[in-house]
Amino acid sequence: MFKAGEIIVNKAYRYRLYPTTEQKIMFAKTFGCVRFIYNKMLSDRLDYYKETGKKLHNTPAQYKEEFPWLKEVDSLALANAQMNLNKAYNNFWNDSKHFGKPRFKSKKNRRASYSTNNQKGSVRIGGHKVKLPKVGWVKLCQHRPLPENSIIKTVTISKTPSGKYYISMLVEYENQILPVIPKTFLGLDFAMHSLYVASDEDEAKYPDFLRKAEKRLAKAQRKLSQKQKESHNREKQRLRVAILHEKVANQRRDFLHKKARYLADRYDVIGIEDISVKAMAKRKKGGKFSFGKSVADNGWNMFTNMLEYKLAWQGKKLIKIDKWYPSSQLCHVCGYQNHETKDLSVREWDCPKCGSHHNRDKNAAINIREEARRISA
Repeated sequence: MFKAGEIIVNKAYRYRLYPTTEQKIMFAKTFGCVRFIYNKMLSDRLDYYKETGKKLHNTPAQYKEEFPWLKEVDSLALANAQMNLNKAYNNFWNDSKHFGKPRFKSKKNRRASYSTNNQKGSVRIGGHKVKLPKVGWVKLCQHRPLPENSIIKTVTISKTPSGKYYISMLVEYENQILPVIPKTFLGLDFAMHSLYVASDEDEAKYPDFLRKAEKRLAKAQRKLSQKQKESHNREKQRLRVAILHEKVANQRRDFLHKKARYLADRYDVIGIEDISVKAMAKRKKGGKFSFGKSVADNGWNMFTNMLEYKLAWQGKKLIKIDKWYPSSQLCHVCGYQNHETKDLSVREWDCPKCGSHHNRDKNAAINIREEARRISA
């Protein structure tokens, strides 16, 4: 138990699962029941709203008499599906302009998952296995231990399109994180092809994993399109395509984790621009959407999320600079603002006031660093 005054931290740990054939069948049943109850409850709510103009407060328990096979799976998984639906439906109900209507979950989606809660030790780890409600002890690869005296709160079981199973555990534990007095600062400017340009570091030099795999992916997807639907050969080819996509995603995630860890260990405050990656992906060049693939490949949002929590674990800060801050237009030496650099084609420029020569991205990174320093102070 935690004592009064202690800082309680929540952290997620992800492990690979190796279920037996019987356990895979139970997982498949649970995935299907969670999807069914979500869609059924959503359908009834939409019908009720059309008829009465009011919200329907239905629960999974109301459907178990009509559909007795729902009793075979973990009831908390169904309850979490209800919570997810409530959140989506309430967002739509309260702000329909910003939030769209909740969508039905497709059976064709190869990525499946469900969440359950730990109640009185119903979820626990022991001997390289994890105990799950209705499933029993499942073998897992625990490549790193949970924090000492941590409490498992919720777990999410997921299956990837390539057929692999994973478990994500949200644990609660005590952690005394003392704020760091900032001494070292770094500015990062988003770069389309290299991920970022840093004020005091080399460029990230992102390896373009997706573009390197494009030819193999195109060939594999072309073969997939030629296979007969619902045939055994089509399923085998679909698996090959899924494995290729998974490899690219794993390479990207590994690269971003290592870069974020490297920077978080060396700097107390890191500043970045609060840019819209979605808008950046739609930026036109020569009449075509040529930036989308580069922006999607380098995973800037994933990188900044990793950077933020890795800094927070050490009492450090990630500061987001306003997107309208003219980081690339200001001379970091004298402060002169050059409006001509609004055009992205301008990669280098000379300051007419002090004569300093600037690389557009490096200059922007230095200005972001100084703005983060000012905000931090």
